[in-house]
Amino acid sequence: MRAIIPAAGVGKRLRPHTLNVPKVMINLAGKRLIGHVLDAVESAGVDSVSIIVGYKGEQVEEYVNRYYSHLRLDFPYQIERKGLGHAVLEGLEDKEESVLILLGDTVFDVDFKQFVASKSNAIAVVKVDDPRRFGVAEIDANHLITQLVEKPEHPKSDLALAGMYYIQDQRILKAAIEKLIADDIKTRGEYQLTDALQLMIESGEHIEAVEINGWYDCGTKESLLDSHRFLLNHHLSTEHSSGSIIHPPVFIHDEAKVSDCVIGPNVTIDKGAEVSGAILTDTIVGKGAIIKNMILSHSLIGDHAVTEGQKRVVNVGDYSELKLN
Repeated sequence: MRAIIPAAGVGKRLRPHTLNVPKVMINLAGKRLIGHVLDAVESAGVDSVSIIVGYKGEQVEEYVNRYYSHLRLDFPYQIERKGLGHAVLEGLEDKEESVLILLGDTVFDVDFKQFVASKSNAIAVVKVDDPRRFGVAEIDANHLITQLVEKPEHPKSDLALAGMYYIQDQRILKAAIEKLIADDIKTRGEYQLTDALQLMIESGEHIEAVEINGWYDCGTKESLLDSHRFLLNHHLSTEHSSGSIIHPPVFIHDEAKVSDCVIGPNVTIDKGAEVSGAILTDTIVGKGAIIKNMILSHSLIGDHAVTEGQKRVVNVGDYSELKLN
């Protein structure tokens, strides 16, 4: 089975962390985000992957070729970013074969094997409080989608599209996206995958809505840390340290140095980082970063960054209150 993974985005909302690397190359729980996505598609039986690259795509290509060379890989380059539909088109082929499409900056809580076992087209959906921010699916009593709307002002459903799609015949989707482009049908200035799927429904194709447990978009610092927390709790964590207190789950690289610290929960410390005299929770520490005498929570520390505080000695009696700013 083939998979298409759009991964061409710039990641503006994650700057400065995406100034030197694309969003899908951020380290979460000891592995680049694109690595977690590829592990997921492999679990579904995928052996051929098209990764749509753009911004700093050479980094994605180098990483994936190094660690996933056992897959059949290609890296179509999206020169102009004209929307998700346009990106997916770069990977579609004129073949009567199924294809799994999932976003390269999203972590899914789903049984992938079960998802691709569907005998019809399928789209993953999740119930959300505010559907106006998402593509939305309206369904009938048999869970078949009757209408897809991209970011509706007045949604008739609370089922948001989660960014994972299983298409039985990729030629049909390819033709639908090509029609969007030929007729210049855009929503919010872009060629939307949602609109192409709606064309498929209008032409008689059945698409099933499959509700999943959840998904974690990595577009902002807050959502990135949510994804990080999920991955650490669902993967084996490591606890290599010396003279420190560890509260799992955490990932500490074998070549990181951690001393006299309290680490965790939900912390990643990448290769070559040096952390001493620190208390870290819900934090990602990049490769080669240095942290000394700091208390950090809900923080992102980039590669080779230096973050240093000052040790203090205090003598505080009973019922006292000390505030250090």
